[in-house]
Amino acid sequence: MAPQTNQPGIAQPGIAMVVGVGPGLGAALVRRFAQGGHAVAMVARSREFMDGLGAEVRAAGGRTLAVTADVGDAAEINRAFDTVRSKLGAPEMLLYNAGSGNWGTITEITPEQYEDSWRVNAFGAFLCAKQAVTDMIKNKRGVMLFTGATAGIKAGPMSAAFGPAKFAVRGLAQSLARDLGPRGIHVAYVNVDGIIDIPHIRSRMPSLKDEDMLKPAAIAEAYWFLANQDPSAWTQELDVRPFKEKF
Repeated sequence: MAPQTNQPGIAQPGIAMVVGVGPGLGAALVRRFAQGGHAVAMVARSREFMDGLGAEVRAAGGRTLAVTADVGDAAEINRAFDTVRSKLGAPEMLLYNAGSGNWGTITEITPEQYEDSWRVNAFGAFLCAKQAVTDMIKNKRGVMLFTGATAGIKAGPMSAAFGPAKFAVRGLAQSLARDLGPRGIHVAYVNVDGIIDIPHIRSRMPSLKDEDMLKPAAIAEAYWFLANQDPSAWTQELDVRPFKEKF
C-alpha cells in the first residue's frame, strides 16, 4: 500500500489515471497502482481490452473506470477528464503511457505520419498534463510520470517521426518538473530503453529471449517507486533497460 503521509508528492490511495492502456506496460501500470490501493482510471482508444482488464482488477478487489478517447483530440481528452472527475474524482496521479510510432527515414515518412506521431506522443501528453494540473496545483500535491523511449534520447535513422515526438515529451517533462516541483507536484520522465515483452512482439520476433526484453510488471514497479519518492529526493529522469542492453 502507498505510504500514509501528508507530505507533498507522496502517493496516498486516491485516483490514478493511466493514459494508454494495452496488453503491455499500460496494463501492468493499472494492476500495480490498483494493487497499491488507488482507484485507476484507464484511457485508451479501444474499450474491449480495458473492459477485460477492469474485470480482472475488480475481481482482485480493485476499483477501475474505463474511458475511451483519442489522446490527440483535445475535445476527447477534455471529455475523458470530465468523466473521470464526475465518476471517481480529480486524478492525483497522471501516468502518460500513450505512444505509437511511424517508422521510416526522412525520405519515407509522410507529413501525415509525422503529425500523427507528434499528436499521440507529444500533443496528447500536453493535453493530459493541462487537464490534470489545475487540481494538483490547488491541492499542492500530485504526480505526473511520462513514458519515454530510446528514440527520445538518441533517435536512429528510422525515427524521423517517432524520435522528435519523444524528444518533445521529454522536454515537456523537464519544463513541468521545474515549474511544478516547487508546488509539490512530482514530474518524471521514464526512458524505456529496450523492447517491452508484449505478446505481439513475441510473435514478431520469436528469436528474442526472456532476458532480451523488459518485463512490463518490472517497469511498473519502477513507476511505483517514482510515485512514492520522498520530496527531499525526487528523481526527474529514470532509465530502465534489460541488463544486457547496450547504451
